[in-house]
Amino acid sequence: MILDRILERKRAELRHKQSRSYLADLKAAIRDAPPALGFAVTLDATRPPARPALIAEIKKASPRLGLLRAEFSEQFNYMRLARTYHEHGASAVSVLTDKEFFQGDLRYLEEIKRALPIPALNKEFMVGDVQFYEARAHGADAVLLIVAALERRQLMDFHALASELGMDSLFETHHERELDTVLEWIPLARMIGINNRDLNTFTTDLNVTFRLAKRIPSDKLIVSESGIHDRDAVTRLTEAGVHAMLVGESLIRAEHTANKVRELLGYASRDTPSA
Repeated sequence: MILDRILERKRAELRHKQSRSYLADLKAAIRDAPPALGFAVTLDATRPPARPALIAEIKKASPRLGLLRAEFSEQFNYMRLARTYHEHGASAVSVLTDKEFFQGDLRYLEEIKRALPIPALNKEFMVGDVQFYEARAHGADAVLLIVAALERRQLMDFHALASELGMDSLFETHHERELDTVLEWIPLARMIGINNRDLNTFTTDLNVTFRLAKRIPSDKLIVSESGIHDRDAVTRLTEAGVHAMLVGESLIRAEHTANKVRELLGYASRDTPSA
């Protein structure tokens, strides 16, 4: 399974980062950094029935598709993409920082945060403490915790560490068992993500969100992830009680990214060049 391969690689990467001086440098950067923006608070401000908040993703490639746009082989203009998202209504951004499988970089996150006043999620496969210090040192306001990738105690400890560093946690679930783990063992969890993508087949099915959303208490923020391609899907998610949608590939691969953002959010389209 691709997730297992990614996690194995992450653990190998971590072994090369276990030095006191590296961690000390990260902690120094955090001390000098401005406080994190409220990621969950921002999403909560856009509760339905208005429209779900959009978390727009900065993503160069995927293990399944390779580069998401042909021109990324020459230049990946992540700053232009982030500005397009911000200017056309995205509430937050998600930044892929995994290098080997998604061709991401922590530098993308840091530069976006320096330039734009928008909350950012560090989309990474978190398996060790040092990654949380990296995320905050590079400007992250929230981190992703993939329930399928972590033991129960790790979920609890990582959530506590993220909170200690001032970051929110988005708990990503794929089925009932994972959701129940979060609800039972992390009662203070604020954001629960439902990933519509099957980790084995990589197919997407919005029915995963429709099914799991019914089990989530009303005090939680529901984030639907993957497989959201048009306004009809957004309308159906809104009716199901979803508070935010995390969208990457359909935005990046659209002919006009700005217009796609506006379409998903229900705004009138403009003839805006693609980012």
